[in-house]
Amino acid sequence: MEERWSTEHVLSLAPDAASQKAAGKLSTPAPWSAAGTDGTALWGECRGSGSTPYRIVIELATPAYRCSCPSRKFPCKHALGLLLLWSGSPEAVPAAEPADWAVDWLAARRARAAAPSAATPSAAAPADPAAARRRAEKRGARVAAGAAELRLRLADRIRHGLADRCTAGPWEEVAARMVDAQAPGLAARVRELDGLPQERLLEEYAMLHLLATAATRIDELPSELAATVRTRVGYPTDTAEILAGPTVRDRWQVLGSRTTPMGDGGDDRLTTRRVWLRGAKTGRPALLLAFGRPGQAPDLAVPTGHLLEAELAFHPGARPLRAALGTRYGAPEPGPAAPPAGLTVAEAVAGYGTAVADDPWLDAWPTVLAGVVPVRTPDGWQLTDGHHTVPVRPSAVPEPALWRLAAVSTGRPLTVFGEYGHQGFAPVTAWAGDHRPIGLTTA
Repeated sequence: MEERWSTEHVLSLAPDAASQKAAGKLSTPAPWSAAGTDGTALWGECRGSGSTPYRIVIELATPAYRCSCPSRKFPCKHALGLLLLWSGSPEAVPAAEPADWAVDWLAARRARAAAPSAATPSAAAPADPAAARRRAEKRGARVAAGAAELRLRLADRIRHGLADRCTAGPWEEVAARMVDAQAPGLAARVRELDGLPQERLLEEYAMLHLLATAATRIDELPSELAATVRTRVGYPTDTAEILAGPTVRDRWQVLGSRTTPMGDGGDDRLTTRRVWLRGAKTGRPALLLAFGRPGQAPDLAVPTGHLLEAELAFHPGARPLRAALGTRYGAPEPGPAAPPAGLTVAEAVAGYGTAVADDPWLDAWPTVLAGVVPVRTPDGWQLTDGHHTVPVRPSAVPEPALWRLAAVSTGRPLTVFGEYGHQGFAPVTAWAGDHRPIGLTTA
């Protein structure tokens, strides 16, 4: 039987809330004609304001979309509406042979995928190792100088006293200095200081001072820890270079995904999508990141619970987690009928402790908790397994999503995937009695 996507997954592909709302109006059979599917693609014609209906074709594996409408959003409301129709009303999108116009687009996509890339490594101009080394040395010197200045600024704040926030002034000027020093990771952490509550300042000062100190001594650190420091400081990574290194092939189970805006607000924000995986054979966790320009959703889209056989190349570090997606072997397949194996709360705490021993700046680690019940207390939401309790991280998910989690649980234990760290647990996905993954919308 064909595996159809959930409504939740379809809506996660939308570039914005307005597209989600508009697609909902196109999720009934009324505006559609000539809709069909062959299991790998969808197609259909949608009646619009003009005399000619819009033609939509969707390749499910990538996914990829083509619509004849003039919308600059991607995917457009028509593509999302067809996916919602296919998801919610299977009889309205029956099995069929593709229409000629759909065949042409699908064939062109397959031809492009099969053709060798023109930009092969052998065709690229050879790099100048000496010039690259000089650029790296120059940047390293600027980063080290910026990190040394940051240490002095932190020490000055401590000497003034943490309570004296009036004379301390905002951190934005220091953050700008870190940008000038080509250390965007340090700049981002510095900007967060102005919004922290008083009781967390000393902790964050200490961790930032430790990172700044490590940035001035990268060449003295073990290679894996040095790679972690470079990542935290904000050194760029070359995806092509990472994919050229060792890869790990596995059948990766999608544990959850989260799409969040980046920027200061408005419709011009970029979006970032995080997809967490776990290897069925290796048991290794992985995090994929994808970014979407304004008006476009991030490309990466795999339904939660599915299995993706692929090669991943992990970014170097003391505790590798982020990975680049390499060669895929087929389309995502439905995963196991049972929830993923999980840990007790005590085991999750110990696991995070082991991870943070390798990477002191690790805020959270992907974790599956088994047999936990969500409980609302005067101190906030918590997850308990009957022996130990972990707080839900404030602002990790909106209040309605936590009430939904409680309603799904109905007081019974369930499996929850999320990130556990020193500020608590941030739920992402839950598996209830029917073993169907339920995503929790983030704020």
